[in-house]
Amino acid sequence: MKRIVVTGGSGKAGRAVVADLSEHGYEVLDVDIVASLHPDDPTRVADLTDLGQTVESLRTADAIVHLAAIPAPNIVPPGETFRINMMSTYNVFTAAQILGLERVVWASSETLIGIPFEREQPRYAPIDEDHPRIPESHYALSKLAGEVIAEQFSRWSGIPYMALRISNIMEEHDYARFPSFWDDLELRRWNLWSYVDARDVAQAVRLALTTDITGGEAFLVAAADNCMTRESLDLMAEVYPGVPIRGEIRGHQTLLSIEKARSLLGFEPEHSWRDYVSPG
Repeated sequence: MKRIVVTGGSGKAGRAVVADLSEHGYEVLDVDIVASLHPDDPTRVADLTDLGQTVESLRTADAIVHLAAIPAPNIVPPGETFRINMMSTYNVFTAAQILGLERVVWASSETLIGIPFEREQPRYAPIDEDHPRIPESHYALSKLAGEVIAEQFSRWSGIPYMALRISNIMEEHDYARFPSFWDDLELRRWNLWSYVDARDVAQAVRLALTTDITGGEAFLVAAADNCMTRESLDLMAEVYPGVPIRGEIRGHQTLLSIEKARSLLGFEPEHSWRDYVSPG
């Protein structure tokens, strides 16, 4: 697979994915609703909620990385969030089947596991891919529907559909904000104090494109550590004292388990906020 279409390549994760794949020798085309401002990142402007435009945009690809979406709740009305995310995902999956692409890698979300944990608490920690999927927004609901549909498209077509349940994405400049989290454990409790560097998202995407896996699989993608100066067990004991702990949690270890991505994809996060900000 050398020709990769990246939808949403102009976004936060997309920019890192386009750069990473290009650096590793892939021919990359960014397909987005808006053109990239970067002169070295040519963009094909297309509305992926239209099936015809989607098929034409993917026609020259060997594989697709689908990142285009309304990226969070409350950006547009809930119904529009669901419609845009659901139709664009359905159209990309359909186009991949029509064109016989070799692989689909797409952005699901950590929100599927109940994030933000307001109405319900986590069932256990660290959370892994077997944790119940309990979407709490129309955004998360669109990702749940996407995973269900991906499983069926993979069954129909034999094409691997790899869902990446990506944590809260950070770029290097975002780490300057992290000290503002440390005095109030409630600020980042909503996703168990997790995050992921955009460059590590790009690594996970590249591995998902190349690893020998079949079917429809989902992987949590997060940094190896939490975003706090407090250790993870201490955080759980103070904020979620009734949540069962499964296995051993060491130090600042992430509470969104990346063991499946490690074992099946070879994923290993290379970036931490601790490389850029002193914990004091």
